[in-house]
Amino acid sequence: MQKTILATDLDGTFLGGSPAQRTALYDWIQARRDEIVLIYTSGRSLTAMQDVLDDLPLQPDHIIADVGTSVYTGPQFLPLTAVEAWLDAAWGTDARERIQVVLQDHPHLKPQTVIEGRRVSCFYTDEALAHTARDLLMPMGFDVLLSAEKYFDVLPRGVQKGPTLLKTLEALGLAPERTLVAGDTLNDLSLFQTGLAGVAVANSEPLLKQALAGMANVHHSEWEGAGGVLQALQRFHGLTQGEKK
Repeated sequence: MQKTILATDLDGTFLGGSPAQRTALYDWIQARRDEIVLIYTSGRSLTAMQDVLDDLPLQPDHIIADVGTSVYTGPQFLPLTAVEAWLDAAWGTDARERIQVVLQDHPHLKPQTVIEGRRVSCFYTDEALAHTARDLLMPMGFDVLLSAEKYFDVLPRGVQKGPTLLKTLEALGLAPERTLVAGDTLNDLSLFQTGLAGVAVANSEPLLKQALAGMANVHHSEWEGAGGVLQALQRFHGLTQGEKK
């Protein structure tokens, strides 16, 4: 039997909703643990998500961290070698220094504290100024992602959560057609742009909802966080197991 793959954002999504909704989701997955491949897809670094790994009753099978710029696998969360070369090729050895040359003229962008992976990440408060910095960095061969009205991430061109998830599925021999993605902010948009089945939870930021308008592969849940993930996962898992709609 092929497994169902859940690739889910953490904050606001897998960790969102009420305590009862989170418990219901985690218990449902735990009861079917041998049928589910669980992938966390987060903007956090592996270090910054350690509290989640320590506190949640579920351990993921794989982790896509740092807005898609690092991938870890197995119970010890070792780098996924098959994807490492692709990530390294996209992030030049001088990338960080080139980015900092631009950012030194933008003191309104405050560096985030724990940064791992192949990225430079800041906080922003002025969207217009953040767009000005983005417009300087994009022609240099980087992607710049603004999300949740505060995160400013400079990433390798073509590397975000979605493309990295596709590379990870390929490397692990996991079926895209059996994969459900879940998210709530603009740094999850690339997950939905893969064309994989997806659920945008009710508390998704308005700009994400706007960007997802008309995407037939995305279900817009009326439930927040874990409640929305559970609703979509139950239906998706049933369909992939051949159950009737």
